[in-house]
Order: sequence, then C-alpha cells, then structure tokens
Amino acid sequence: MGDTIRVTLLKSGIGRKKDIRQTLTGLGLTRLHKTVVLKNTAAIRGMIEKVAFMLKVEA
Repeated sequence: MGDTIRVTLLKSGIGRKKDIRQTLTGLGLTRLHKTVVLKNTAAIRGMIEKVAFMLKVEA
C-alpha cells in the first residue's frame, strides 16, 4: 500500500444518520465530487469502510 489514499464523495450525506455525516466531515468530504488525499492509517481506513458505499477510493 502507498502512503496516501484518494477519496471522492459520490453520494450526498443529506438524509443520512448523524454518525455517517460526522464521518464524512471527519474525512474532509463536504461536497459532492470533492476529492481529498488522506494518509493511509488504520483510523482513516476504518472511517472509509464505514461510508464506503458513498465513496470512490483510489490507492
């Protein structure tokens, strides 16, 4: 695995449970189609797994 992960938000957080919205905010995903580059850590991967159905993940 590389040192970073690129994550893009593909589905809206509107109407989702509060913990899902907070996870998206914690990842820095605030708008649709926004891409962020994050460090590849266990904590970040856990957050990504929680909302994976809404994201596009690239290594």
